[in-house]
Amino acid sequence: MNTTVAPLEFTELDHVPKGLLERPASALYQNLDGPTLIRIRGRNERPLVVSVLQHGNEITGWEAVRRLLKSHYQFDELPRSLVILVGNPLAAKHRLRHLDDQPDFNRCWPGANETDSVYTRLFRQIHDRLLELRPLACIDVHNNTGLNPHYAAVNRIRSDYLRLASLFSPKVVYFTMPSGTLSHSMSEFCPSVTLECGQAGEIHGTDHSLAFLETCLHLDEISLNPVDADAVHLFHMVATVYVDSDVLFGFGHVPADLAFREDLDKFNFCELPAGTSFGEVHNGSARPLLARNTEGADVTADYFFFGRGAVETAREIMPSMLTQDRRVIQQDCLCYLMERIHYEDNEEVTGIDPLPEGILRSDTPGET
Repeated sequence: MNTTVAPLEFTELDHVPKGLLERPASALYQNLDGPTLIRIRGRNERPLVVSVLQHGNEITGWEAVRRLLKSHYQFDELPRSLVILVGNPLAAKHRLRHLDDQPDFNRCWPGANETDSVYTRLFRQIHDRLLELRPLACIDVHNNTGLNPHYAAVNRIRSDYLRLASLFSPKVVYFTMPSGTLSHSMSEFCPSVTLECGQAGEIHGTDHSLAFLETCLHLDEISLNPVDADAVHLFHMVATVYVDSDVLFGFGHVPADLAFREDLDKFNFCELPAGTSFGEVHNGSARPLLARNTEGADVTADYFFFGRGAVETAREIMPSMLTQDRRVIQQDCLCYLMERIHYEDNEEVTGIDPLPEGILRSDTPGET
């Protein structure tokens, strides 16, 4: 699916355009032709940043925001200022993650391992504008294509970040890959969290994210007091798993090089023992999967065994984001692999110094 010329700049509005809240995600392109910041003033002027539709087929964030604004903005002042980033309305028109001639928008933020492009420059501009607004926190709302529980993800192991995440779910994932995500680029400057709200279109996901946004808008601050160990079950991503681009794959009993089991996504957030089968390998494909760790090294042999005509786990693992959507697998990955960590042993408890008005920080401290 192709679009027209790539957007070279974003739009910033200080109001909600008339009729916008009546439009589903697939119709937003009629008002918005690219990434758009919508600023809405509230009683507390320091804003909450909420990002929706970075992936055009992940509509829960927009559904939650428009319900929120219908209940507040039209009749009452918000308790806190709100900045809404509508990411990719053109892809949302076609219900796609991104269009064929677009990159993944949530891989284009500062820190991306990409060469310079109109998109990385565009998202650098949006990033710098967000920093000028000095947000209390940044929330990026997403959906999954496979069966996953609702969970939050953070890029720093700190009390305030974990506390914010725990308001959404006790299941929290710490990740440093993939690079170029909004939450990672903002995490140096304010608590940032990615919400994974189940599959698009599920009313529970909209209800859950709406309740979380309501809670955040009423926060006076995000406490730095240590988070109780029972409040957060923390995992970290240790590898990303891809299907080899030359391998023909499918699900169930199909004539393909790699036939995944039909219920593969039921393994999400399950601690799988060694020897668990992901599916069958046909036609002599020696290594149909590739696993890379956070440094990009090939660690496939550490996690998978292909010697008995099947894809089997070589050790105990916990996958997340397993999906049966072929397009998502080809555009992104098959899944992530996770391990449990005990954050209470190593979390930071100091805060980030507030940014002086109009000053942007360029140094990037190491992750914990």
